[in-house]
Amino acid sequence: MLQVVRNKGRNADLSSSNVMITYYVKRGRVEDARKVFDEMPERDVVTWTAMVSGYCQNGKIEEARKLFDRMPERNVISWTAMISGYIQNWRIEEAHILFDRMPERNIVSWNTMIVGYLQKGKLEYAQELFDRMPERNVVSWNAMISAYARRGKLDDACRLFEEMPERDVISWTSMVAGYAQNGRIDEAYKLFHKMPERNVISWNAMIAGYAQNSRIEDARQLFDEMPYRNASSWNSMIAGYVQNGRIEDAQELFDRMPGRNVISWTAMITGYAQNAQGEDALQIFSKMQEHGVKPNRATFVGILSACANLAALEQGKQLQGYSIKVGLQFDIFVGSALISMYAKCGCIDSAHQMFDETPGRDVVSWNAMIAGYAQHGFGNDALKIFDDMQRTGMKPNDVTFIGVLCACSHAGLVDQGLYYFDSIEQVHCVTPRADHYACIIDLLGRAGRLEEAKNIANNAKCEPNPSMWGALLGACRIHGNMELGKLAAERLFELEPKNAGTYVLLSNIYAADDRWEDAARVRMMMKNRGLKKQPGCSWIEFKNKVHVFLVGDRSHAQSEQIYSTLESLDRQMKQAGYVPDTKLVLHDVEEELKEHILYKHSEKLAIVFGIINIPSAMPIRIFKNLRVCVDCHTATKFISKIVEREIIVRDGSRFHHFKDGLCSCGDYW
Repeated sequence: MLQVVRNKGRNADLSSSNVMITYYVKRGRVEDARKVFDEMPERDVVTWTAMVSGYCQNGKIEEARKLFDRMPERNVISWTAMISGYIQNWRIEEAHILFDRMPERNIVSWNTMIVGYLQKGKLEYAQELFDRMPERNVVSWNAMISAYARRGKLDDACRLFEEMPERDVISWTSMVAGYAQNGRIDEAYKLFHKMPERNVISWNAMIAGYAQNSRIEDARQLFDEMPYRNASSWNSMIAGYVQNGRIEDAQELFDRMPGRNVISWTAMITGYAQNAQGEDALQIFSKMQEHGVKPNRATFVGILSACANLAALEQGKQLQGYSIKVGLQFDIFVGSALISMYAKCGCIDSAHQMFDETPGRDVVSWNAMIAGYAQHGFGNDALKIFDDMQRTGMKPNDVTFIGVLCACSHAGLVDQGLYYFDSIEQVHCVTPRADHYACIIDLLGRAGRLEEAKNIANNAKCEPNPSMWGALLGACRIHGNMELGKLAAERLFELEPKNAGTYVLLSNIYAADDRWEDAARVRMMMKNRGLKKQPGCSWIEFKNKVHVFLVGDRSHAQSEQIYSTLESLDRQMKQAGYVPDTKLVLHDVEEELKEHILYKHSEKLAIVFGIINIPSAMPIRIFKNLRVCVDCHTATKFISKIVEREIIVRDGSRFHHFKDGLCSCGDYW
């Protein structure tokens, strides 16, 4: 009787210690767990397995293996725990070696190994194991069906779905999601309608599918019909509105959402950033902080994009500091977003420093740096980064070549650009898309090779695209080719009849040739169609605030000082040889009035504000929503020399670095 009591006490102590080990492991306190383990007078297979799992879950795979090898006895759970540890730490080959050594396996062991291969993207290995399984359960079938569906191999997924002896809600949902993600949305709905039972994940998959396929009204109808919604349901619908450009509807749903999480806030921030409403994105981010929601990597990528588009450099710097505070300083996605932010805010040296400090650079990081140099007009630097990228063995993608071709275009590197364009398909096996053709048309057009540019637009191996013909129209405006400009405009009217920019460019081509009646006719056509020209504006950041100026703007608190300083500068510029380029004022008015119109352009007002307020040791960074005009470009060169300041201007397509009366673009833009 006494021995029975002793045994019960011993078993209770053992069980209690095992519970303590599990408790510490789940909280990441693996050293405390090991202390309990070492102090135990006796251990069973559960004890050893719990400790092995603990090391695996906390990334200490070598310690786990040492302990596993010391185990006096192992069961199938022990083996599976060690295999799972290798898989969690992306060491699939070692997992398979151990799997092959197992004296016996159960269905969990097989499923663990299959899922491991699927996580590594090795579908063929997973299929081989699946075929060898002595028995399968619904988890086995679902893993394979889901993998095939995600890969777009719907026929294989459907075959397995039909073959499986029993299905659960996950089986059905995997097929619904597969059809939806691959654009077969009506087939997805048919299957969804046939489901014997649905859970909230099934509904969410169908809603997300409709949203991804631009069937947003169908998505909303399903959302309204849902018997129960969770946070993912709301987030799917909000993301759907964002993806389809309906930011106001997304905001309305966000405001009604009962329990927002970081995904909800991030969706709204990203939505505003993508819809060129950066200030709204910053406001949402501020409210997110007020609610105590910790941002994740996607949040930082979205808000840094907003800062980049606004050229809000100081706020971008603060966000970099915040990312360090929350432990994301080495995150590759945040690093790439910071590279883009610094480049788009005019700090190309800071962008390169960030690039150098980003560990484990991926293709996005390289692309961000190439695009940054391209936008600044430093074509040779961009091509050097591209060469370095290839030397490291990093494979370029379609986005890489947009940056490379833009770099060649902005720097006038025509022969190199043509070489890289030909290499896209022939060397790198990447299919050129409309954006690549637009870049090469822009390259040739800027160089005055308009007929070649037109031929490429006519013979492109893709659907006609507004960006292609827009590049040609812009080149026609630069070189004054009216006939080809009319042809390009006609194509754009067919492809994008609601784009006011086409009408403005064609009108300007006519006006530059003194064909005022034709210019007026195009403007009237634009007016009759209810279209309005985007007003030119420039802005500058100072003391964490963005100051915006329009042409002739007198609303700023410092307007009197700005105009007084500008008048003084205008006199000094003319004494230094500056002559206003009045042919660029595309209005049929007197010469004196034309000079007056040029005098009040928004970028000049922003530059003068910078001269007044920004310390002389710092560069003045100006941002403009449209292409800088030739007169302002010339004037800024004179201003940079007179005030002995570096002035960096980002216009609608690129950066200009003005210093000592010169511009980095070499007057080629």
